[in-house]
Formats: sequence, C-alpha cells, structure tokens
Amino acid sequence: MENLLLLHGALGAASTMEPLANALQERFKVHTLDFTGHGGRPLPQEPFSMQLFVQDILRLLEEKEISSTHIFGYSMGGYAALSLAQQHPQCVKSVFTLATKFSWSPETAAKEIKLLNPEKIAEKVPAFAQALATRHHPQDWKQVMHKTAEMMLYLGEQPDLTSDVLPQIQVPVHLAVGDQDNMVSVEETLWAYRQLPKAQLQVLPATRHPLEAVSVDKLNQEIRQFISQATVSI
Repeated sequence: MENLLLLHGALGAASTMEPLANALQERFKVHTLDFTGHGGRPLPQEPFSMQLFVQDILRLLEEKEISSTHIFGYSMGGYAALSLAQQHPQCVKSVFTLATKFSWSPETAAKEIKLLNPEKIAEKVPAFAQALATRHHPQDWKQVMHKTAEMMLYLGEQPDLTSDVLPQIQVPVHLAVGDQDNMVSVEETLWAYRQLPKAQLQVLPATRHPLEAVSVDKLNQEIRQFISQATVSI
C-alpha cells in the first residue's frame, strides 16, 4: 500500500481529517498529524510558521520510518506540503491541495486576520468557538488563533511559495479550488498552477472554502485517481 499523509488547515487538527482518512484507508496506508500547537499539542514559544510545520512533517516521517509519501493538504496544509516538496523533494511523491491560498501580501493578510478575532467569534459564533475549544483542548483556542494571525501577517510580508520557489517543485501536484471559495480565488490557484512544472488544476463547482463543503466521496475519488496517475508518472 502507498503511504498517504493528510494535513489539516489553519485552526484545524488531525481530527478534522478523520472522515476522509476513513474513506481512503482501504486504498492507502493513511497517516495524519496535529501541527505544533494544534489538536491539544503544546503551544510553542516560537511563532507558527511553515518551517515549524515542515519540521513536524519530517519528524512524523522519521518516527514512522517513511522515506517518501503522497500528501493531501487542505488549505494551510497544502501550503506546508508544497513547502516540504520544495525543500525535501525526496520525501514527497505527489501533492494534492484543496483550497490552498497562494496570494499573500500585506493587504491579503490584513483581510484574512480580520476573520480571526477570538472575542468576536466567541460572541457571534459561539458554536464555532466551542468546537475550537474542544478541538484544541487543553490548549487555549484563542492563543491558537492569535498565533495563526501572526503567521498570516508574516506570510503577507514574506510568502514561502513565490514565483521563484514554485518552479523548483518537481513532483506531480493537483491544485483544487472551489468556485465559490471566499478565501482562495480561482485566479491565484491558476497562477500557482502556471508556476508548477507538473501540475493539474481542478475547479470544483458550487463549492465554498470549508473542508466540510466538499463531499468526502468526491475527494476520495479525486485523490485516488490523481495518485494513480502520479504513481505511473514517477
């Protein structure tokens, strides 16, 4: 069985990948992880960063004695997966991203972090606040959100995946984005697709940003098909 690592998005955790992991486990040896500070893991003294999350992935691969793996990354998880593929190509067989944001600038970062106000969320969307509290217990979900906002501000100033970096990624990549995603545009995903040497682009109709907005059966089917194609081309 081929190894497949599922990476969660910002404010997420390995638990958010469980429905997809269950669907894929008949075909792949599926692995998940909680990035540092997520899913109850201790919050680091240092800021959240792609480099920190890349180290999380490398540590998992070493612990499980996995030399190379396919990766599915949702949103921030896709950004981390591509960063890993650029820095450590020997560890990555292919990358499938969903709803990953590529257009980072001070302006886009400022727009994103307006949505990351813990006090407003606790007041206006208490059910979401409670879900985050449960997901990241015993850590403080508000601190997770603050650190995520800080990371986005940094990405706005110094994005990891630039027009100089993306062409260096030589593994097969599948970029999927919803046509109704209010956080990630089709245009920025198309831009990334044009920078990557071995990429394919998929626009999902009537699909918003949340992972839950995409059918698990649909994702299962698309991931299986892509990895089958990628395995032939490797």
